[in-house]
Amino acid sequence: MKQIIIGLVLAISSFNYSQNCNYTFLGELKDFHDGTPIESATIYIKESDKYIVSDLDGKFKIENLCSGTLTLTISHIGCETKTVSYQIDNDVFKTIFLEHHLEELSEVLISSNLKTEGTSIEHSINKTIIENFSDKSLGDALNTISGVSSLNTGNTIAKPMIHGLHSSRLLIINNNVRLFDQEWGDEHAPNIDINSGNRIEVVKGANTLKYGSDAIGGLILIRPKKYIANDSLFGSSILSLNSNGRGGNVNTELVKTFESGYYGKFQASYKQFGDFKAADYYLTNSGIKNLNASLNFGYNSFEKGFDAYYSVVNNKLAILESSHIGNVNDLVAAINSKEPRVIDDFSYEIDYPNQEILHHLGKVEAYKRFKGFGKLTLQYDLQINRRKEFDLRRGEFSDTPVIDLRLFTNTLQSNLRIDYLNNVKIDTGILLRYQQNDAISGTGVNPLIPDFDKYDVGIYAIGSYNITSTSKLSAGVRYDFTRIKARKEYYLTDWQDVYNYDELFPQFETNTIEDSRILTLPEFTFHNVSANFGFSNDFDNDVSLVFNYGLATRVPNPSELFSDGLHHGAARIEIGALTLNKEIANKFIVSLERNNENFGFSISPYYNYINDYIQLIPTGINTTVRGAFPVWEYNQVNAQIFGVDIDVNKKISKSFSYNGNISLLKGDNKTDDIPLIHMPATNFSNSISYKNDDLNQLTIGLNQKTVLQQKRYPDYNFYTYNATLQEDVYVDISSTPSTYSLFSFNSSMQFKAFKKGNLKLEFNIENLFNTSYREHLNRLRYFADELGRNFNLKIKINY
Repeated sequence: MKQIIIGLVLAISSFNYSQNCNYTFLGELKDFHDGTPIESATIYIKESDKYIVSDLDGKFKIENLCSGTLTLTISHIGCETKTVSYQIDNDVFKTIFLEHHLEELSEVLISSNLKTEGTSIEHSINKTIIENFSDKSLGDALNTISGVSSLNTGNTIAKPMIHGLHSSRLLIINNNVRLFDQEWGDEHAPNIDINSGNRIEVVKGANTLKYGSDAIGGLILIRPKKYIANDSLFGSSILSLNSNGRGGNVNTELVKTFESGYYGKFQASYKQFGDFKAADYYLTNSGIKNLNASLNFGYNSFEKGFDAYYSVVNNKLAILESSHIGNVNDLVAAINSKEPRVIDDFSYEIDYPNQEILHHLGKVEAYKRFKGFGKLTLQYDLQINRRKEFDLRRGEFSDTPVIDLRLFTNTLQSNLRIDYLNNVKIDTGILLRYQQNDAISGTGVNPLIPDFDKYDVGIYAIGSYNITSTSKLSAGVRYDFTRIKARKEYYLTDWQDVYNYDELFPQFETNTIEDSRILTLPEFTFHNVSANFGFSNDFDNDVSLVFNYGLATRVPNPSELFSDGLHHGAARIEIGALTLNKEIANKFIVSLERNNENFGFSISPYYNYINDYIQLIPTGINTTVRGAFPVWEYNQVNAQIFGVDIDVNKKISKSFSYNGNISLLKGDNKTDDIPLIHMPATNFSNSISYKNDDLNQLTIGLNQKTVLQQKRYPDYNFYTYNATLQEDVYVDISSTPSTYSLFSFNSSMQFKAFKKGNLKLEFNIENLFNTSYREHLNRLRYFADELGRNFNLKIKINY
């Protein structure tokens, strides 16, 4: 036995002695895009626990290697750290490619609200500010940015406006998916849970060709967070409680990342409020219920990856009961009254009128990088939007919506970024989209928006060139083809006598005529060309100058073309026009900026001229079986909008800082030589804040915002006959409310609650002095005041 053991030991020793440990590994590090060598990179050798550095030619050598696995971790400033493994059984030579374009790696860190990227003028809202609005809407959060306002319907429905333009003139991109949720309606708020995003960017210029040709107003980007490839599990939860509405919001998210590059995230939020309160009375039937969730998972490495994303938004929004009018005389009474006609005690019940919206969004995106060329990205996304609008009805239709629409949208798109040259980047792509609207039958009324099919094909090319290290040029062009095919019934008298469509569009007619109505098949084709040009230059002392010009083209949306009847949710008759042409806008914007924490500013004048601007204006009254209602019709004029946004930030001392902005805007109907309808008034805001990092990161802030009375508005007032008084009465729907100023208070502290997490507490007061006021961009301003004072408590746990 002893001889056997000695023999085994000798055999093992002989094997180890004979193993070849004289292999050599020669490595060469190159930039993935242009193949230039990467010098002074650090190479960690896992097996020997040693470090070496690449030479001036990006080369390195490892000698005296034994057979087996060699694992190298390579890092370099401005590069993504890369780990590679090789099987060593001979001498080896390998070229290893690293990414050396810093902007591709992670999110841009923003020290102020203003961010200029390339030649576009952008403002950004980071995650901290998003959390401040966790229980509010996208429109409320964007109102903090100069030049951005909102068109509201009550206190729960807010449509963002950029430089006076909204709805179809704004592109809203959620996780790289363009949002389609019947955004053409004035009272249709974007169906987005802002808690699902990590950053919101507002592009005021025209650098939007990658996403569409019709961003006449601008672009809103909701961006997700990018995750580092390491093994980690983390999350957060926020509870927000409010006195006004006696409700709040709870949001939670959980993220799992892996060193291999895989990641997953789940997020969900629930919001509920009862009747909100103005300064002096409750706003009966003004509550909200909202349930949202999102899930995404994917794989992220430098050379390839994918991302799968799904979200669902389920909203139930009450519409102020007092805004439900039976006829124009009710509207006159509301305008002349200081209080709503219905004031009940507080309730969580959401009664009629209300809206119910369910929005599904799904996306699959994949990318692949090619050495010495660029990055190809392919994406497919699907959206299903179901909108129901309920009115106060009697009889068999009391629980049936007056509007029931289902919008189905699916898109396939690609983007190829060519970036192997140091000073030049080119993005080009193709888009294919099909959209179908289904006006659900059984509502008991003729659908306001008919069944239609919409087809879109787009192609674009965008390039940027770094003239020097401080100046850049960009330019782009895009072509879009759009076809709309609808199925709609008209009254014969309207088709032939009122609109004269039988002579203008005989090709749309069918032989189907029943009950004095004719079935028509309208079909439209549009060819759109859009372009932009930009220039930016950085000067000393953190000052930069940005110029941007954009040509944008927008086709009429289905509401503008086909609306024909009583819009119950808006309490008005809306009339579209088949004769509408596409809008063509030329927008110029210049920005002089200083991005500095101690003292920064931005001065951004702009001018936008729009040919064939489509507007919805009141034209009189019409009597139906329900009473007399205002008639609003779509028409086209030439319009111009110009203004200036000014932002200032100043660090007063180590603990105190100041931020302020002012927005001035003037919109004109050049065809009729009158002001444009629904233009934001001049407004300005100031805030001063105190921060003490040594005292649990204590922050205290006081904010003020003033909105001046809009004195430039078109006079669309009219007279109507009052049967009770037996005389004509004057209906003033144009005059605007008075100037108002609001103050708010905010504070927060952060505590170390447990080993790897913290607890953050916030206490805020909105409308500090319980001011009574009305906003002229709120469609329900005729019926009630805006919200009164609100106390808000937020509890956030990071874990």
